[in-house]
Amino acid sequence: MKARFLIAAAATAVLGLAAPALADTPAKPKPNTTANCFLFQDWDDWHGAGPSTIYFRVRIHDFYKMELSSPSNLVTDPTNHLISRIHGSNWICSPLDLDLKISDGHFTEPLFIKSLVKLTPEQVAAIPPKDKP
Repeated sequence: MKARFLIAAAATAVLGLAAPALADTPAKPKPNTTANCFLFQDWDDWHGAGPSTIYFRVRIHDFYKMELSSPSNLVTDPTNHLISRIHGSNWICSPLDLDLKISDGHFTEPLFIKSLVKLTPEQVAAIPPKDKP
């Protein structure tokens, strides 16, 4: 019984000494969850690089790549236009934040977005000039 009491007292003392040290350790910074987000009104231009790929520019120098779940031949025609609806916030952070359709003026087709990725400067440099928005 006395041994259990001594073990418990020693554990309490160790934890008591460790508590101030733990309190001094800096908290891990929270990841910036909006680093790859943009405001919808900052979307400037887009270009369909293929039936399943759309590149678009946000502000002056941010580029994104959007992959579609199902291809659309309307995407590659530069005379067509995108129709978008925002549900909730104006922040676009994932494919779920966009409700896109494409139209040639007569026919409108929904676009189902599989992925939305902000491109690095190296990836932007690799985009062929004809596909850059």
